[in-house]
Amino acid sequence: MPTEPAKNKSPGAPAPDDTGFDIPDAPGATRSDAADPAQVIRAAAEAKIEALEAELATARDTWMRSAADAQNARRRAKLDVEEAHKFAVSRFAKDLLSVADNLSRALASLPPNGEGLDDRLKNVVTGVQATERELLSVFDRHGIKKIAALGAPFDPQLHQAVSEVQDPTRPNNSVAQVFMDGYTLNDRLLRAAMVVVAKGGPVAAPTSAEPEPANAAVDADGA
Repeated sequence: MPTEPAKNKSPGAPAPDDTGFDIPDAPGATRSDAADPAQVIRAAAEAKIEALEAELATARDTWMRSAADAQNARRRAKLDVEEAHKFAVSRFAKDLLSVADNLSRALASLPPNGEGLDDRLKNVVTGVQATERELLSVFDRHGIKKIAALGAPFDPQLHQAVSEVQDPTRPNNSVAQVFMDGYTLNDRLLRAAMVVVAKGGPVAAPTSAEPEPANAAVDADGA
């Protein structure tokens, strides 16, 4: 059977597809507009790299936050242990304060310089004094210190006022008498001193320095 001769194609005419029909290109399209496989692969790889970098940054931020939280937790635990070591004896120390109180009362009830006491009682007094000194020395070694209240300005953080007395010879609002000694444990109040507060005397001079005039003060933030 004779074959049909091929039809002549004019230059620039669209090539037929597999079905034998001519499929024209889109208007304005050229062969150079077709996607380059290498560029497609490169764009996909760059997008993947950006996504991985974002995930890495998130993971790094999460890790740094977790590390900071862990460090803070260790620091807090260390401080808690130190606080526990410092103040674990507070209850025991409070119980010992009554011993110091009784020794102080016993010595305060004796005549000055042991006048009128025989030698045996003087020896007892000497022993009680030595016991009190040793107890206070033990207190000091463990951070327990007596509050020096007599004559000091009344401090509600350290003193408990049980009464007031009119005394023009003492500075106003100063401690005129101590009923019971107060103590601190490692600079924390263990027991407030029970005191009598003087009233009617001269006003005590302020302990802090007078503030500088406003025009002479230097702004530290602006320096």
